Amino acid sequence: MAREASVERNTKETQMKLTISLDGTGCSHIETGVGFFDHMLDGFTRHGLFDLNVKVKGDLQVDDHHTIEDTGIVLGTALKEAIGDKKGIKRYGSCILPMDESLVLCAIDLSGRPYFAWDAEFTADRIGDMSTEMVKEFFYAVSYSCGMNLHIKVLSGGNNHHVAEAMFKSFAKALDAATSYDPRITDVLSTKGSLA
Repeated sequence: MAREASVERNTKETQMKLTISLDGTGCSHIETGVGFFDHMLDGFTRHGLFDLNVKVKGDLQVDDHHTIEDTGIVLGTALKEAIGDKKGIKRYGSCILPMDESLVLCAIDLSGRPYFAWDAEFTADRIGDMSTEMVKEFFYAVSYSCGMNLHIKVLSGGNNHHVAEAMFKSFAKALDAATSYDPRITDVLSTKGSLA
């Protein structure tokens, strides 16, 4: 069964459509109107080996907040749908990813219980046309709309571009690991017998 989902969301602030396949090859077509954010989502797609299509029309005349946060909400919703009943998946995934001088840890539990832990700082207000404070808001939105426990911690950093890119790529690698199948897992990986 294909593990994919399509989600549309329309508000007065944003109109968007997103499609993701968990068992892809890293292909993407991304148009959010925020160039650096597109670059980050492309890295997420390629390094997680997902297929992702995103088209967003947001109120960028205001700022990038609604566009990025709402993309996180829709991506999290689509991930939850694509993952499905979680039978046979590893549930946990983690990655410590280097990007030149920067080193970022990302750990995920697809528990069904949203929790977001963040230990990171940026030294600039913007990277290209994206507000750095929106990196945290994006991951928070993904975590809560998907129902995942998500931890992101910068172990060492320097260049803001490298730090952000390491976050998106480590998230991709951790999510790929958490959603992968293990033939030894015949049901859901939980003593409760369910992952709500």
